[in-house]
Amino acid sequence: MYQSALPQSFGASFTAGIIDVLPLLVGLVPFGLIVGALGIQSGLSTGEVMMMSGLVFAGAAQFIALDMWGSAAGLTIVSTTLLVNLRHVLMGASARPQIVHMPRWLKWPFLYVMADENWATVMRRARTHGDLTPGYVAGASVPFYVGWQITCYIGTQAGSVMGDPATWGFDFVFTAVFITLVFSFWRVDRRSAPIVASAAVALAAEHYLGGTWYILLGGVAGVAAALLTFKREGAT
Repeated sequence: MYQSALPQSFGASFTAGIIDVLPLLVGLVPFGLIVGALGIQSGLSTGEVMMMSGLVFAGAAQFIALDMWGSAAGLTIVSTTLLVNLRHVLMGASARPQIVHMPRWLKWPFLYVMADENWATVMRRARTHGDLTPGYVAGASVPFYVGWQITCYIGTQAGSVMGDPATWGFDFVFTAVFITLVFSFWRVDRRSAPIVASAAVALAAEHYLGGTWYILLGGVAGVAAALLTFKREGAT
């Protein structure tokens, strides 16, 4: 059984959350710049881009929606982004045992601002330390949400200057962030089956189905593989 190493005071645990999410917060910068710039290049105003970033707060979904903006029907954009974000159902279900004891003022906002990065930070802390405090969850989430708004705003101001983000290598930021998240989890739990299953199914779905089905199906395959290979502590 893990022994908790989390600080007891809200301030100290909040700081611990910030420290743990900081490397991913740095990786957020080019991601936010891309979304902000794409918003302006798609014909949205700065206020509209910021409203999207504040209310939606889903980088991949925003990126896809903006990429389709003006070239696809509204229903197509909504259905595509919904499909992309269905992975949050799996993420929320996995986080529930870790946050169920927390006060509502924190639990529901955390689910609202839950992104791949702060979800992974919180889940990794729970896995390595056995418990979570409200301060830690807030520390891993609030700076991430605020940082997203700031970087998106900067992107809207630099959008006309930046041009195609791929020329700066920013298009690789998505891949880099998720490689970091996967490796971070693998260091804690050395099971490779979920990673292999998720990657294999995602690649097959992207090749044969197209669209964004590979995101959802890859996530489901990874969860299924994790369930099949799961062993409780002390089990033989």
